[in-house]
Amino acid sequence: MKILYGIQGTGHGHISRAREILPLLSEKTDVDVIISGYNCHMKLDGADVLQKRGLSLAYDSRGSVSYLKTALQLKPITFIQDVQSINPTNYDLVISDYEPVTAWATLNSKTPGVALSHQASFLSKKSPRPNKRSFLAEQLLRNFAPCNQSIGFHFKRYDTFILPPIIRRDVLNIEPTKGDHITVYLPAFDHQLLIPIFHQFPEKEWHLFSPSCSEYFKDKNVHVNPVGNQSFLKSMKSGLGVVTSAGFETCAETMFLGKKLLTIPIKNQYEQLCNAAALNKMGIHVVYKIDSSFREKISDWLKNAPIIPLNEVADTEHLTDKLVRFTRRIKRFNTHGINLHGAA
Repeated sequence: MKILYGIQGTGHGHISRAREILPLLSEKTDVDVIISGYNCHMKLDGADVLQKRGLSLAYDSRGSVSYLKTALQLKPITFIQDVQSINPTNYDLVISDYEPVTAWATLNSKTPGVALSHQASFLSKKSPRPNKRSFLAEQLLRNFAPCNQSIGFHFKRYDTFILPPIIRRDVLNIEPTKGDHITVYLPAFDHQLLIPIFHQFPEKEWHLFSPSCSEYFKDKNVHVNPVGNQSFLKSMKSGLGVVTSAGFETCAETMFLGKKLLTIPIKNQYEQLCNAAALNKMGIHVVYKIDSSFREKISDWLKNAPIIPLNEVADTEHLTDKLVRFTRRIKRFNTHGINLHGAA
């Protein structure tokens, strides 16, 4: 059996999930891996990876999606060439973690494609949405990396095809302690903009992780760090809480570790606004912009915010076993259209 696994390289969540799934899949099948996204800051260690340019969102320094920058960075001819370079008939199954090259290459193929991502959960109308829905953004979520079948991940099982979050082993094995510092990961903001904001809270130490920081430095009570898996986990493990954007994986890991969570969804990033709506319903503090009231909101969060636990996590071994059984049935019967969710 042979599987093609496509990973969206923008954001750490897709690669973090693949780090858990790929070793289990590779024990039972032959897996090729493609990563796309031209603002990817993370690597997939221990695997041979084919890199494609793909599609990515661009941000300005104040934490907002820049549609102008995004449009200027698009290279449609390169994308079409990348799609045409994939031959899905060489595989028994194609998995796309919100990766558009593999998804579009497989869409009209006899080889089945399975969406395996947090974004797939928004194919269900039962998944929480912000009060102001965006028709354009809904279409983008549905059609950015379309597949014939879907398995979604969300904070709760909002629908039959939605699983709870996959928590990576590095986090599952942590024994958290309760310190007094705050871990900050707001990748869409320039760290030079954030430093003076956290100077306003000298009673706390702030561990700020920034993709635009090349080496560690300290400015008063703010410790600025390059983005790194182990250093970030170490800070989360011993901290009081986490301030982050409304990215799915970091929020889920924070709740799993029993830490206070405050989210600042990236402006114009509809998926994060959907996540923020779900988190708000769960009782998590959500702040939509950093303005003159931010100091008061942070102070209230530090003093009064409850710890909201993550009640359930996905069984990764069971999931990969199900994918393998599904692939075997496809190979045996060569039948396009077998329902993945009915696979025994």
